[in-house]
Amino acid sequence: MSENVTADLLHALVDNLDGPDIDREGWASMSMILEFPEGAFNEAHGYLYSPDGTISAVAADAWAVKPAVDAYLASYFKDGDALPVQVLLQLDRTNGKYNVTFEDTDETRWKMTPRNRKVFREELRPKFD
Repeated sequence: MSENVTADLLHALVDNLDGPDIDREGWASMSMILEFPEGAFNEAHGYLYSPDGTISAVAADAWAVKPAVDAYLASYFKDGDALPVQVLLQLDRTNGKYNVTFEDTDETRWKMTPRNRKVFREELRPKFD
């Protein structure tokens, strides 16, 4: 891994995307949620956003991205520190901008429900000014 753990994590997520309708070359931005139930990483899922308006649900193989997740977290947290319950990563690959947001306590912050399903994907869409 390089010395830029954020770039390594984003590359690992992109390289290990899976889903029913992925346009691997045509997407413009991505949002991915990392889940840490009971303090351990076990899931990465989110959306790809294409310039034509297509939004594709995706997931990344948790075992494949775990080394990058661990390296990223080790750069922010010491052994024994409580890990966040979720991490939201947003990437706009057209301009190279990204954002990482930690959620320390609310395990439902980035959960899709029947009530929010229509707006959920748009709320996670990367927006950089």
